[in-house]
Amino acid sequence: MTRSLLWRGMLAGLVGALIAATFALLFAEPHIDAAIALEAHHAMGAAAEPEIVSRATQKSWGLFTAMGLYGTASGGVFAILFAGLYGRVAGLSPRALALLLAVGAFVVVVLVPAIKYPPTPPAVGLHETVRMRTAAYFTMLALSGAAATGAAWAFGRLGGRTGLLDRMLLSLATYVGLVAIGQWLLPVVDEVPADFPASLLWQFRLASLGTQGVFWLATADLFGRAAERVTAQGYRS
Repeated sequence: MTRSLLWRGMLAGLVGALIAATFALLFAEPHIDAAIALEAHHAMGAAAEPEIVSRATQKSWGLFTAMGLYGTASGGVFAILFAGLYGRVAGLSPRALALLLAVGAFVVVVLVPAIKYPPTPPAVGLHETVRMRTAAYFTMLALSGAAATGAAWAFGRLGGRTGLLDRMLLSLATYVGLVAIGQWLLPVVDEVPADFPASLLWQFRLASLGTQGVFWLATADLFGRAAERVTAQGYRS
């Protein structure tokens, strides 16, 4: 059954990514254009840096290609996690489990790292700190994943010793505690220029998180519907 779920997960991730890319094109890209225009205005008179990838390409097939690759890979991992959890979470249908798993993925992969290192548009951040900021973000992402794994391990270890609600609360406390320690240890990045419009920064970050939310919701719903058919027909792999 895992093989049947895997390709369906990859397909659901691809379609979800295309939906999310369309959302980004409509709601995130205008804020990026505004930030680029603001940066160009501040840099008037300075020598323009060569444009490796044109803005038109970034906003069109470049956006959809990047999101498509990301979505296909994420959908495959999502399907594998679903296959590992299906049947072990009592009382949940395949679609409900997929949606619950998507909420967890959004929190662990997107929301928690963004609390420490929120997405920023062009004109925010120093060029000389790009590597440091990138490394710090991916470290935070890895720590969030490790904390989620630790919370899941704690939930399993407590089985039969405490009630379900207490197990959930203790697991949540484990995750929050590990994430808090990681966020405290990682460097603080605050490079937003004082004159950068706060409304533009907020709208960009909201649109970025919205894009990820649309992706995970669409992927989970599409995959959940497909998984219901797979499990109902009793496919084997």
